[in-house]
Amino acid sequence: MATLTTPWGQRTRQSLARFAVLAGAVACAPSPSAVTAPRPEPASSARLARLPASVWGFTAPWDPRSDSSVLANGSRLEAVVTGWIQLDSVSGEPSLLYRDDAGRPGTPRRRFALITSWHGRRFHPELVRRVAADSVALSRMASRVGAIVRSAGYAGVVLDLEDQARNDTTILAAAIRSLSAAARQAGATTVAVAIPAGDTAAYPTRILFPAADAAVVMLYDEHWSTSAPGPIATPDWVRRTLARRVADVGADRLIAALPLYGYLWRGAQAGEPLSFPEARRAAAQANVDLARDPSSSSLHAIQPNVWELWMTDAELLRALVDQVTALGVTRIALWRLGQEDPDVWRLLKP
Repeated sequence: MATLTTPWGQRTRQSLARFAVLAGAVACAPSPSAVTAPRPEPASSARLARLPASVWGFTAPWDPRSDSSVLANGSRLEAVVTGWIQLDSVSGEPSLLYRDDAGRPGTPRRRFALITSWHGRRFHPELVRRVAADSVALSRMASRVGAIVRSAGYAGVVLDLEDQARNDTTILAAAIRSLSAAARQAGATTVAVAIPAGDTAAYPTRILFPAADAAVVMLYDEHWSTSAPGPIATPDWVRRTLARRVADVGADRLIAALPLYGYLWRGAQAGEPLSFPEARRAAAQANVDLARDPSSSSLHAIQPNVWELWMTDAELLRALVDQVTALGVTRIALWRLGQEDPDVWRLLKP
């Protein structure tokens, strides 16, 4: 789950936005400046209508800011996704893509791994189709995934098999069953599946169960890197989109994945992933206001004829969490650690 579109058409474009631009996020971000834009308004005074019962965090293993965030704030997380198990697009051979050295003081005891068909610069739905159609190949791939889960001591996994088509539901369900069983045999006590927020045709919620324990609904990239500029997730969109999933399987089976990041669009170029400090610096450098857009509750700034940015902060996250918990969903996940407004952690403090 790493950003991903909608998070990981819209579903495909969003998943590409989530992973494809991530590796270059640090290099593409606006240059640091000694000048920092003032906060548009203090979010520390914001209060949640209902505190989530459980909070998960997703790291970007290539970004040291993720590790720093985990070490500083891990006590507020029930689980953190620190491992990335990548399925090779040709052979299906799994590998731990990044060294997972997050098992240090401050890290939640429950470390999870993402299992993803992302390889190169895209997801590979054709791999899932090919392997799931061959029971021997599927069993072999799942067994090797299980070996990584066991050796790394992961307490849970999140399956992220994006960009499948609506006629893939049978093979997708088979892949989920096999990978889930292997992970459990290897000691994982929790299996979740990341699904696009709005694509209920290719990812009907019901097919995930009973193999999975939960569906992680990726409620971000309402606007994504290759879309027109716009807010990352608005409260109205989150409420409408999540409500359809709740109506399908109930609130108890869902985890609402919410954004911590933003995008900066320069003309016709793809949007660049943006952290909260980077958004403030960009606005300060351009001498423009980073202000709240009242219709979306998002932070927004424009340098005319140069760039436009939309950013998540603690105040927007508060509004999103309130919509989620009002629907009865009490578990959230945060993408991605290291990019957040520091006030997010005061908001989530018990």
